[in-house]
Amino acid sequence: MKTSAKPRPRRLQEDTASFWGMAIASVAVTMFILALRTLGTLEWIELVTYDWMVRRQSPRPPDTRILVVGITEQDIQDRDGMLQFPDQVYADLFAKLLAAKPRAVGLDIWRDRPVEPGHAAFVQQLQRSDRIIGITKLGDANQPAIAPPKALPPEQIGFNDVLVDKDDVIRRVLLFGPEESTAFSLQLALRYLRDDKIESEASPLNPAYMRLGPTDFIPLQSSEGGYTNVDARGYQVLLTYRGGLKSIPMVSLGDVMQGRVPPEQIQNRIVLIGNVAESAKDFFSTPYSAGQTDDRRVPGVMVHAQMVSQFLDAATGTRPLRWAWPDGAEGLWILAWAVLGGLLAGRSRRPLFLFLATPLSMLGLLGACFFVFSQSGWIPLVPPGLAFLIAMGSVVAYSAQQAKQQQQIVMRLLGQSTSPEIAATLWQRRDELLENGQLPGQRLTATLLFTDLKGFSTIAEKYSPEQLLVWLNEYLDWMATHVQQHQGVINKFTGDGIMAVFGVPIAHEQPDEIRQDARHAVDCAIAMAQTLEPLNQRWAAVGLPVVEMRVGIFTGPVVVGSLGSRIRLEYGVIGDSVNIASRLESLDKDRQPSPCRILIAGETRDCLQEDYALEPWGEMHLKGKAVQVNVFRVLGQNLNR
Repeated sequence: MKTSAKPRPRRLQEDTASFWGMAIASVAVTMFILALRTLGTLEWIELVTYDWMVRRQSPRPPDTRILVVGITEQDIQDRDGMLQFPDQVYADLFAKLLAAKPRAVGLDIWRDRPVEPGHAAFVQQLQRSDRIIGITKLGDANQPAIAPPKALPPEQIGFNDVLVDKDDVIRRVLLFGPEESTAFSLQLALRYLRDDKIESEASPLNPAYMRLGPTDFIPLQSSEGGYTNVDARGYQVLLTYRGGLKSIPMVSLGDVMQGRVPPEQIQNRIVLIGNVAESAKDFFSTPYSAGQTDDRRVPGVMVHAQMVSQFLDAATGTRPLRWAWPDGAEGLWILAWAVLGGLLAGRSRRPLFLFLATPLSMLGLLGACFFVFSQSGWIPLVPPGLAFLIAMGSVVAYSAQQAKQQQQIVMRLLGQSTSPEIAATLWQRRDELLENGQLPGQRLTATLLFTDLKGFSTIAEKYSPEQLLVWLNEYLDWMATHVQQHQGVINKFTGDGIMAVFGVPIAHEQPDEIRQDARHAVDCAIAMAQTLEPLNQRWAAVGLPVVEMRVGIFTGPVVVGSLGSRIRLEYGVIGDSVNIASRLESLDKDRQPSPCRILIAGETRDCLQEDYALEPWGEMHLKGKAVQVNVFRVLGQNLNR
């Protein structure tokens, strides 16, 4: 007989409660993660993951529009170890470079005062071309400002201040400073682009924003990307590195001065001149630094070259600027992963599934963030990952608590009367059985077994309550053990009697399963009969009562489920089959041909085939039944088969 479907209203009610529980947990976890972000707790790890993704990007080819002329340790040694070269050196260098017709030349060396010899020649070279860009320093509370070379007009001067994050890594660019000052790298890029007829203009998005070619330079916000209340004063954008040191071509000062650099390597390029020697101590950390064993810090002139490369790519539409989502979108992104973690934990009861789903989900998150990063976007990676794990852990913990409560309900309903196999199966399939803290009514076919002791009332009159309790508990313990060993469930103890059910709480639908339940019940009764004889012998030896027992067994339809209230529940088995089994046990009480009489009806006999020796008792009238029942006494297993 097939099990009826679960009541939809209860299932819907349970799903709705589960949904709202996971929704509340997901929102709470998201708010917690957003609070951590606001406090800056996650900033350092978000920046670390940002650097990791920078290093994992495919390297771009070297930017042949730029050439760095580096002042190396060898150049310094060639001039007797002087860190500050005289002006004549740079005057000669400018003469050689300008002869090769570069688009712009940037001197990333302080020249705020004359350094003889050669200052006049140096000034002459500066005044000779509008393609030379010098540097100034804006200064701050820790370092004073440094003036630019006096011979250069304002449009050929740029500040070379760099923005260093708390972990000493450069990830941002300051485009414009106070009093309309312009960054050194941006001045070089603008001078290069002027030859291509590309000029900066006001952005249609906001007149205060700069547009260069097709790209709008949208200022960095204080909490953009992984930053938390970063100092975003001025006009800043994220620095998108082209790559490591090898992404910008470099020659030494000595190579240029000795004519080892062909003119075509300089022509139409931006040439940056700066220190790359360790002794100059002009080095900074970049996102690539953590992945390097050597050259962990990058010369400042190389950082400026990376900025120039970014501006040129943005102005020509080759490489967009790094962008990030607004706070609202990031919050929804984190919430989505919190919901996913809650759903996976809430819908799965199998640890193996969660064990596999968790790393796969984290790989999916990493893949999504890295893909967006490769498209110049920066969306949160660490916060949604934490939200996913915390939401999953919270739901798992909640589910474990709920499971514990459900287990308590099940054990309160069934006591400890089930076999280990049934208990394990019951718990594995608890979702099919439990709804709103109760076992829903379920129609199935089961085999009922009732036992009772003959003349128990007379026995009770002869012994003290204490003696009777010890004796009765020993008897019931033996009988209950047989029920468990034969896959039965003890529904209740009725004083000296037992009511057991075979085929619950997991419904057996196949005919072979129903027949097996009947066989288990009959085998259990036979085992009880075999145990009763040695028990009687031992009891007789110590002056305890010797007893006879009756067993009634019937196979038929019943409805099972929880009965009672939240205060007290019991596992109920209801139906006419229960009455028939009980009446078989009490049928014709004086007809006791053996110490343990086992009676079954024809419905159970049909399940046994020929494996048992049976004694027909014929059609008999049971108390309260209008229809007679075909009754058989079980003699034992049929040993002749």
